Amino acid sequence: MPLSGLDIFKLLPKTNCGDCGVPTCMAFAMKLAQKKAELSECPHASEEAKETLGAASEQPIRLVKIGGANPLEIGNETVMFRHEKTFFHQTGIALQLRTSENKEQLLSKIKEIENYRVERVGEELKTDLFFISHDSEEKDFFLKTLQLVKENSTKGIILDCPDKEVLKAGLDWLRDEQPAIFMQEEVTDKDIELAKNHNASLVLTAHSFDELARQSEKAKQAGVNDLILNLASKDAGLQLQHNTIMRRSALKKNFKPFGYPLFAFIQAKNEFDFLAKASLFLCKYDSIIVLPQFDEAMLYTLFTLRQNIYTDPQKPIQVDPKVYPIGEPTPESPIFVTTNFSLTYFIVSGEIENSGISAHLVVCDTEGQSVLTAWAAGKFVGEKIAKFIKDIKLEQQVKTRKLIIPGFVSQISGDLEENLPGWEVIVACQEASDIPSFVKNVKLT
Repeated sequence: MPLSGLDIFKLLPKTNCGDCGVPTCMAFAMKLAQKKAELSECPHASEEAKETLGAASEQPIRLVKIGGANPLEIGNETVMFRHEKTFFHQTGIALQLRTSENKEQLLSKIKEIENYRVERVGEELKTDLFFISHDSEEKDFFLKTLQLVKENSTKGIILDCPDKEVLKAGLDWLRDEQPAIFMQEEVTDKDIELAKNHNASLVLTAHSFDELARQSEKAKQAGVNDLILNLASKDAGLQLQHNTIMRRSALKKNFKPFGYPLFAFIQAKNEFDFLAKASLFLCKYDSIIVLPQFDEAMLYTLFTLRQNIYTDPQKPIQVDPKVYPIGEPTPESPIFVTTNFSLTYFIVSGEIENSGISAHLVVCDTEGQSVLTAWAAGKFVGEKIAKFIKDIKLEQQVKTRKLIIPGFVSQISGDLEENLPGWEVIVACQEASDIPSFVKNVKLT
């Protein structure tokens, strides 16, 4: 049974020194009880407290890092569903490289994957890892592939190599890069020793819960704490059940052998099955998914899904409220008004650019809500828009006295004109995609 905050408080020094970053020992105890802190953050904890609270204060799902200077962080989740709180460490997307491919093919693929980046609502989206499978009869091809990746990419690396001698050589070369080792079969003492000596994570593979739990306990007892779990199944529905059971076991039952990030290698019959499985495992609950092929359209879909899943539902993505120049506006250029929800901002600004004009885009602070949501909540109404425009002193920045508002909130036009004497409000189209045609047909200045 987990310890309560009061139980934990009794074992703390009760000095309220603040050295842990929290003002009082009681507050720190509550954070420990909620698994939002670790006992190591208290420099004055007694040996008794360390012995009693050490395991109790551990995160239910361990944080694992893969990569060098800017490693991918996975795990350390605390809830089953994002609406309960949020998910913190997004699923890492890995692309497979095979050492049997020739050098030119590998180099072209590495550069293509490395350079594929997408900007969406102000965030740069990209893949995170390379999954290097040694399937060549030539042993030196493994190191040559590693060298190509290291010379042309900054991504983390997962090593899939059944030859232990070749694997050790690769690990020696990646000693400071925190790689991960993919185990195709049951982990051995030699595998564990390799991981310990090279600061590497272990991806444990099994075909049953008992087998996976046994391997997990074996590795942890031997001193390897950075583990990733792969309970392999060819059936997507069964794997979904496995993932859910392991996640629930770690979070709700505090079952330590399953308290690690989860892993999936995506195999499918066709592109539709492939995308369905990748989307499923990204949502439920794999921390790493490996894709055997590079496909920009498929990756864009997964990037968008991942961004949505790992956005804090209580904190919408938003941009800074201010005046944004679109193109090269002058004091006489038109003024559009919208909210600071990122998706709204990027869609509206993009359509203004597509219209071929330069304009000022006034982005009001609506706490990241979209136009209709903000209007319904009383955050995008005439009085508040007028106050924002006065606060930023827009009148001193422009000569025009016309404001263009979204068509969906046409009802605020009178209130806005009343709160901004001397200004004219123009009601625009309802959909941002209609802005180019609206600009052509309406006199804005």
